Amino acid sequence: MRSLAIVGLLLFATATLLGQTPQEDVLGIHNLGPGSQSPATGALPACQFCHAPHSGLNSTSLPNLPLWSQKLSTESNYILYSSPTLVNTELEPALGSASNLCLSCHDGTVAPGTNVPYGNLQMSGAMNSQDLFIGTLQGIHPFNFKLPLNCANDNLLSNLCSGSTGNPAVPLVNGNVQCNSCHNPHAQFVDPVQGDFLVMSNANSALCLSCHVSQPSDISAIRVRTASAAPATAGAGGGTGSATGISHSAGGQYNPFTAWRESVHATAAHKLSRNSKVGPYTTVNQNACQSCHTSHNAPGGAQLLNGPIPAIPNMDAATQNCITCHNGGTNLSPAIPNVYAEFAKGGHPFPAGRNGHSEQEGLVLNNDRHATCVDCHNPHASQPTGSFATTAIRPSQSGTVGVSATDGTTEVNPAVDQYEICLRCHGPSTGKQILAAYGYSPVRATTGGDPLNLLPQFGMAARSSHPVMHESKSGLPQPSLLKSMWNLDGRAQGRPISARILCTDCHNSDDNREFGGTGPNGPHGSQFSHILERRYEFSQVAPGLPPAAGPGSTILNLLPAVLDSGAGGPYSLCAKCHDLNNIVSNASFSKHALHINAGFSCSVCHTSHGMGANSSNVLGERMVNFDLKVVGENGTSSSPTPISYNRGTNTCTLTCHNYSHNADGTVTPAVNRKPLTPKR
Repeated sequence: MRSLAIVGLLLFATATLLGQTPQEDVLGIHNLGPGSQSPATGALPACQFCHAPHSGLNSTSLPNLPLWSQKLSTESNYILYSSPTLVNTELEPALGSASNLCLSCHDGTVAPGTNVPYGNLQMSGAMNSQDLFIGTLQGIHPFNFKLPLNCANDNLLSNLCSGSTGNPAVPLVNGNVQCNSCHNPHAQFVDPVQGDFLVMSNANSALCLSCHVSQPSDISAIRVRTASAAPATAGAGGGTGSATGISHSAGGQYNPFTAWRESVHATAAHKLSRNSKVGPYTTVNQNACQSCHTSHNAPGGAQLLNGPIPAIPNMDAATQNCITCHNGGTNLSPAIPNVYAEFAKGGHPFPAGRNGHSEQEGLVLNNDRHATCVDCHNPHASQPTGSFATTAIRPSQSGTVGVSATDGTTEVNPAVDQYEICLRCHGPSTGKQILAAYGYSPVRATTGGDPLNLLPQFGMAARSSHPVMHESKSGLPQPSLLKSMWNLDGRAQGRPISARILCTDCHNSDDNREFGGTGPNGPHGSQFSHILERRYEFSQVAPGLPPAAGPGSTILNLLPAVLDSGAGGPYSLCAKCHDLNNIVSNASFSKHALHINAGFSCSVCHTSHGMGANSSNVLGERMVNFDLKVVGENGTSSSPTPISYNRGTNTCTLTCHNYSHNADGTVTPAVNRKPLTPKR
């Protein structure tokens, strides 16, 4: 009875000194005694591998040790956790501190059974390698922060600013996060599924959310700031976000973690296979944070990312983490669309070499352009897209940062219009390239400077454009415009056409489910050039100089005059919104039928985005902006006639397909021509 009383006193003292309430003694693998399930065992009673009823390590210099009998780790050169997003500073655990007691065994420098009162014990077996943090805490959830905590700028610790966690079962030790904030060394299965000596069940990430989410959630709130943190106005290009909103942290910035509880990763009930290696629970919502993050020995290091097992060669850690589930494999049931397969068709470029993704990278991606999943999606706020009615931002992109159409650099956080996310790369960023991998690229008669900067092409100053950043303002009738977009099959009607369209109405997976397919939505990849949802042909001529080749010479890839609205039809992308029968009726241009029947593509005469600039000869009405790789000036090389278009008379002046189009509307065989350069 005396010995039992001593053991009970030891357990009570230990739990109290570690900041925990006493619990039933179910030591699990921390019982290293004979016959236990621990991988390392020796010949002592269970409690005495760590505690001594007499002659423990308590001393004047270490007065608060819980009758400690285990040798303390004196390691002082840990590689501490680091991350670009880490605001608070992690410190080396002090000798005799709560975390130092755990590290006596778990940093690999002290063998179990190296006990002070008893000397070195004869042990058999060895600790599991996954439980050892030899020399490094880089892949370990940070703890033992420098106090006081910097709560003003750290959304991740927003629940700790009051000096306690959001759950009494999760203790702080002297106001700090220590190993025993998450782990109770005396009870292995408080969480009956995960075990791991957690202080509470972490199903649905209840343990994680004790520290990492602030409330209330309001994803509709918007905070816009410039580099100087001065409030600005969003949506000047015609977007829906026109005012600053509220913030969710003391630092005045929008906290994306406030939307976590409504996000798809917190709510999806998809079942996980046993071989998924994604958390210990059976569904996505039960694993929640652990679907992407692991608290110990994280292979991704910074951000504690899981990454797939085995790793995917030549792919950055951020993308690999998503591909674990979004690869069309058997990890999830029911299955979800295979995003990974879309990229293989020809999609946005993964980071490679020196253009890797970083949480600290500039908002506008210049020479470091890349496209990880988290550039377009916020995994802590992304929601299922159940309806496609909106022409603002898709729920799958909720909580993602973007830039304002005012200047292409002012931060909009979170983005309220889809194009604000696209402008991070496709606006005024430097280092943009025309890559052959995406197919033919026309050269327009009027460019206005950077031909890859879409901001002026779609902006309010554009003479004419597709209504992405603002509603149409041309005032011209649109007789060919349909009431609803066609689905991919060209037979069923999709979303009704409204005053605005999205970037993804043209740049989209060729099998996306919004328009009748079974694949993922968004510009992940497509069999069609430029990540276009449907076939869009560019008329091309042989390379060389006129008149044998080059601008104005014979078009090589004449199209069949097939008015097919299906995705594979020669004019199918335009036919998604425009009635081809109306176009060939010449309702808006008297020569439409002639050109289509001759096999010319829309791209010869029209730019697909908008007119960011115009000239006296090319005014930009109806997005008429000729491709200078295809058309040339008419007249002679010594006396050329500038290329032009007159909407009033529906005539143009140029040479195309070896025929000169004259200002009086006549068409004559071409004579010598010279190559053109675009007007700036």
